Amino acid sequence: MSQLLKVQNFNVSSDGIAAGASEAQSLESPFGLPGAERLFGWAGATASWPNRTEPGGSRGLDDYLTRDFTHNIGAEIMGRNKFGPQRGPWENEDWRGWWGDEPPFRTPVFVMTHHPRPSYTLSDTTFHFVAGDPAEVLDQAREAAQGKDVRLGGGVSTIRQFLAADLIDTLHIAVAPVEYGSGVRLWNSPDDLLDRYHRDVVPSPSGVTHHLFWRK
Repeated sequence: MSQLLKVQNFNVSSDGIAAGASEAQSLESPFGLPGAERLFGWAGATASWPNRTEPGGSRGLDDYLTRDFTHNIGAEIMGRNKFGPQRGPWENEDWRGWWGDEPPFRTPVFVMTHHPRPSYTLSDTTFHFVAGDPAEVLDQAREAAQGKDVRLGGGVSTIRQFLAADLIDTLHIAVAPVEYGSGVRLWNSPDDLLDRYHRDVVPSPSGVTHHLFWRK
């Protein structure tokens, strides 16, 4: 059985924006967008949200997609901008990601960067900093995944690189009912992908609309 490259639970606005311009992103505003929680709040409201500290939470499709996030995933690929706010050469190597001492990935993570640094492990997640084109990085991630699927975590420019290289097998994009007007855009329209992918569109009571794509 082939290993899939999957985009899961990736959040955009109704005008296709997932993050603000790079100069707007910071430690205080990781997404660089006002009210960014409106993009991903649907997942945090579910019963299966891993950081939930109180009982309750929604069920249904949102909960299923949140719960399915880690299913059969053996490695993750992400861009430098998802890993942290620094740009260019590493000013220091003290920054170890947004996620603290217990990152949620629990797999090898391959951070794409033109400025490699040594790998390190936090809990059961090892971060590797790698250069190379999308196909080369995907080969490394698939080897580390040991037969399981690979998740492409973002950000936007990284997903667009892999789409351009025609390497993504499935995508789940959650479209929130908010418009930003400007920022880093995944697409002009979700129809942009229909030349290569089938699509199901499923509205949720939470207000988001789930777009599920799989390769033709």
